[in-house]
Amino acid sequence: MGKTITEKIISAHSGKEVSAGEIALAKIDFAFSQDGTSNLVIDTFNKISAAKVFNPKKCALVIDHSVPSPVKEISNIQERMRQFAQKEKILFYDLGYGVSHQVIPERGYFLPGNLVIGADSHTCTYGALNLCACGMGSSDVACAFISGETWFKVPETIKIVLQGKLPKGVYAKDLILHLIGDFSAEGANYLAIEFSGETISQLSMDGRFTICNMVVEMGAKFGIMPFDNKTGVWLEGRVKKKFKPVQADKDANYVDICEYKVSKLEPQVAKPDTVDNVSSITEVEGTPIQEAFLGTCTNGRLEDLIIAAKIIRGKKIHPQVKFILAPASREILLLAMKKGIIATFLESGAVLVSPGCGPCVGTNAGIPADGENVISTANRNFKGRMGNPKANIYLASPATVAASAITGKITDPRRYLRLVD
Repeated sequence: MGKTITEKIISAHSGKEVSAGEIALAKIDFAFSQDGTSNLVIDTFNKISAAKVFNPKKCALVIDHSVPSPVKEISNIQERMRQFAQKEKILFYDLGYGVSHQVIPERGYFLPGNLVIGADSHTCTYGALNLCACGMGSSDVACAFISGETWFKVPETIKIVLQGKLPKGVYAKDLILHLIGDFSAEGANYLAIEFSGETISQLSMDGRFTICNMVVEMGAKFGIMPFDNKTGVWLEGRVKKKFKPVQADKDANYVDICEYKVSKLEPQVAKPDTVDNVSSITEVEGTPIQEAFLGTCTNGRLEDLIIAAKIIRGKKIHPQVKFILAPASREILLLAMKKGIIATFLESGAVLVSPGCGPCVGTNAGIPADGENVISTANRNFKGRMGNPKANIYLASPATVAASAITGKITDPRRYLRLVD
């Protein structure tokens, strides 16, 4: 019997052939944590009394959740991270670099076939680069910092085949929301997902990152994209090491193969308070909103900003809406500035915050008031996610968020896209 991509990658990192269901001790290629989890990572590391990290070039700390820090307690944690990174001589990205899930791959630390772990649940984002990546607990990451290894129960794999061309006004975010709604929040628990089909080949790398970022919202361990020319172009200039793409064997064993035709898909919205509470935009259009948020590790990339700016350009944000923009990284912010995109947002009345997680995690920016409705490009809408359990969060694509920010209510972006073309 042939092997899936996940089975091949874990086998290569464990020094033996393993199959789904087996326990494997595997060497990792990279491990990291961020300011929401690093305190526990450092505590565990110190309790073990480790002499040093296994490889300073393969371990990183990133400050992205609270940028800049809103309270002294978080400031102390961030200073502790600086001191730990300096002591261990590991990679460190301070205030303003951006979200870990954008900053680290931008710098070429990940290659196809890699095995990556992070103390953040959306580490699965990197599967867009044809590798295995997943979030783990802080203690697991601390142990990996020391040993360079971690253990897995090799997951079974679902193959999702996507056929057809996404309609105008429908994007990768709409597609993954639709899949989560179909699978449910637990429909892919501890499974790997291999994506394939002509729809995937048509997507940009930014779109593929968006999809892999959210597979954890259906319970998946890994989300993996095939390697193609677009992957190679994205890696070109970022990576120096040679790599070998990984593809599944033709006779690989899948727990299920699910096929979707996307040519008639409409814009999707996840309604409060779960990500799998998904409907087409026609069911929620007209719902008043008081805040709109564009950014996060899901949709704060350059393509996302370009899509939203296309709709916003020359218009004003609704007077009763707070529109907040958080680019996913400093690199993206600089590129957007050069293209005039940031000016477009600011002229419309939007508010720009530091590259990072921003309002998504409800730490120091954009916390909604009681009873307010928020439409966001983030990946989660659980009660209290943005810092106020009395607010309601809707998730949608950058285009839907931009259109809604103009009208003050959830709005089908296709109405505006017709006008700007």
